[in-house]
Amino acid sequence: MKIAFLSHLDLNLYLFRLPIMQRLIEEGHEVYAICPKGEKFDAFSQFGIKAIAYDIERSSLNPLKEIKAIYNIYRAIKPLKLDILHTFTAKPNIYGTIAGKMAKVPTIINLVEGLGSFYIEESVKNRVLRTLIEKLYKLVFAFSKQVVFVNSDDPAYLKEKNIIATNKISIIKSVGIDTEVFSPDKFDAEQLVALKRELGVEDKCIVLMVARAIWHKGIEEFYEAASLLEGDKSIQFILVGDVDKGNPSSVEKSYLETGAVLWLGHRDDIASLTAMSDIYVLPSYREGVPRTLLEAASMAKPIITTDTVGCREVVRDGENGYLIPTKDAQALAQKIAYLATHPEVRKIMGENGRIRAIKAFDIKKVLEQYMKLYARLEGKK
Repeated sequence: MKIAFLSHLDLNLYLFRLPIMQRLIEEGHEVYAICPKGEKFDAFSQFGIKAIAYDIERSSLNPLKEIKAIYNIYRAIKPLKLDILHTFTAKPNIYGTIAGKMAKVPTIINLVEGLGSFYIEESVKNRVLRTLIEKLYKLVFAFSKQVVFVNSDDPAYLKEKNIIATNKISIIKSVGIDTEVFSPDKFDAEQLVALKRELGVEDKCIVLMVARAIWHKGIEEFYEAASLLEGDKSIQFILVGDVDKGNPSSVEKSYLETGAVLWLGHRDDIASLTAMSDIYVLPSYREGVPRTLLEAASMAKPIITTDTVGCREVVRDGENGYLIPTKDAQALAQKIAYLATHPEVRKIMGENGRIRAIKAFDIKKVLEQYMKLYARLEGKK
């Protein structure tokens, strides 16, 4: 079988699709990464994956440039004579499906990891773009053999609006997490004490948030909660994640560098930082299924997140963490204060989260679901 994975970022495929691609290679299939050239483009070859480049402008809404992007994808995939084209994120889902149909690819699969920021704010621009996206999705979902969603809310919304048929919907909750890598057993106490010392946060209850520094992730609420609890010197808020240049929702560095939060910017030692933390927080406004919540759950950390699309797939309120309303810094601060003073509750919730991560989100289980999906659709040809 020849199968291609299409994204508008090589990093997206490398970070989140590589285990699936490797599994397909192991089973003897021919696998392609179709993406613009970036820092990870050449890395695919070491896994036996053939990378093929195409050009696209991620932020462009110029119709002529968009038509050219569709043609570029078509030109990249046409000679491959693919059996399956699997697309990821909005533009590749839409443009890739059209290009795949033009190239006569028999089986096209879309992955919708979330409906995106246009569904967060009710501005005129967002409402117009939502309408456009939904019209385009209705068109391309008619061409696709199957559409994979990572949560239950998004397909329910699209089905209610008559954008997708029930028989086209598959739900595979998340891209999965390697629970052996993100395991509390991988880190000894001395290692974590040394990291705390390096950061100057010894003897603190660490409240960690890992996210791109954009407002939609709940950055303002995180900073406000830190301000509300600033008088408690036993608690330290830490934010890991850089600004997202070009994103209209990006937070200014000047904001991130003020207040009671220790902002670390981009870090590559996320597993260590998560292991070091005591409480994990993500007050996001909307998600697909956030990988960082899976990492925290797998690391046996109690989680405080919002009762919103995607986040509530990971956390069961009162069992492995708390679900709070969006944009409610007061509720966030209250739950943090409670967990900070109840280590026994943190321990129980963390253990429950670890069990949930292994049962529902382990990468091995996710891979099996994808393999069954590919085999089923390939058999329908």
